[in-house]
Amino acid sequence: MSDFSEELIRPTTEDEQGEPRAPSGTGMCFPWLQKHIETIATGGKQEKDFAQTTSACLSLIQEALLKHQWQRAAEYMHSYFQILEDSDSNKRQIAPEIIWRLGSEILYYHPKSSVETFNTFADRMKNIGVMNYLKISLQHALYLLHHGMLEDANRNLSQAETWRYGEKSSSQEVLINLIQAYKGLLQYYIWSKKKMELSQLDEDDYAYNTASQNMLNHSWKTSINLCALIQIPGVWDPFVKSYVEMLEFYGDQDGAREVLTNYAYDEKFPSNPNAHIYLYNFLKREKAPREKLISVLKILYQIVPSHKLMLEFHRLLRKSENEEHHKLGLEVLFGVLDFAGCTKNITAWKYLARYLRQTLMGSHLAWVQEEWNSRKNWWPSFHFSYFWAKSDWKEDKALACEKALVAGLLLGKGCRYFRNISKQDHQVLKKKIKQMKKSVKKYSIVNPGL
Repeated sequence: MSDFSEELIRPTTEDEQGEPRAPSGTGMCFPWLQKHIETIATGGKQEKDFAQTTSACLSLIQEALLKHQWQRAAEYMHSYFQILEDSDSNKRQIAPEIIWRLGSEILYYHPKSSVETFNTFADRMKNIGVMNYLKISLQHALYLLHHGMLEDANRNLSQAETWRYGEKSSSQEVLINLIQAYKGLLQYYIWSKKKMELSQLDEDDYAYNTASQNMLNHSWKTSINLCALIQIPGVWDPFVKSYVEMLEFYGDQDGAREVLTNYAYDEKFPSNPNAHIYLYNFLKREKAPREKLISVLKILYQIVPSHKLMLEFHRLLRKSENEEHHKLGLEVLFGVLDFAGCTKNITAWKYLARYLRQTLMGSHLAWVQEEWNSRKNWWPSFHFSYFWAKSDWKEDKALACEKALVAGLLLGKGCRYFRNISKQDHQVLKKKIKQMKKSVKKYSIVNPGL
């Protein structure tokens, strides 16, 4: 075991309780800071108050973690181990998990820590807090995966998969399913590599059949490990994506569709935008009817109205023969541009400029007014101020022209944004600006002639 893990995990001796130890030359010594902490906790009194001491120590650790002072946090951590001897049984019960969370965070970031150190600490904590064995095992495996140690991670998960303590509780069952699912992800990774290797082989080659059989074996193991987890309500994006990819690869389109449909629409599962995105992309690959695609994106629109797929949603609505869809198409564009992250999206402004003009030409003034009434008090300063006119023209003249047309149609030719852009002298955009002025004069919603 490394010096670091020995110092972090070992119990304190009586000599150390007597007086603090100075850090060693390696900088990895963790002195006993009992007296210092007691002073903080009791305001200078020499009386020992166990609860106050551990509470003060925990606060100091948290403060050090927030400031990324890993060495300081490690020193306090050595003192905090006394919580395991607390007379309060409730505190003793939750102590191992707190120590694991704090200690693993310190070891993950400490500049002198190592994989060996982390492994030693994790193994010790699994034995100290048996009720947290599965949780610690899973987090330990994720740490190993992060360091590219796939075989060690798989071995860790296999050991945890067979571990039992007392009667299996519902929480243990979920963790076991999660552990099995991560094993499935590891197997999926191997399957993906074999899939890439297979794509480089000739189908008539003997090696192709061997590689294909190996892939099939891994996909079978993976599907068993993933299938149980994705039946449990939760957000399981990477597991669902992996499972569906394998189902599609082996031609089980119905199975893939069923998995994605359940994941998106089962009311027991939490609302999850990605579930609808996965289903939409799958249906798109299947060349599903437009109405089906619209129905999926309609739900995504209600959850994330600024999602990048909303512009695709608008195109589908625009091509529909349903007039309600045409109205919704206008609503979607306004909804996208309500968000600050989309203010520079030239495609969204281009779509809105054209669609506003088309809608007003089609005698649907009421549609535009319905959307504009809830925005007329804040969109002018949010999108169409004099500052934005100058800034947009300087950064992206094409964007400025699209926005100016929208501003003119909604606010009239007196709008400062429209006035500023329309008076610009630009040889390339001269014709576009001229057409913009004509459209605003003829179709602006503030024009009494409409």
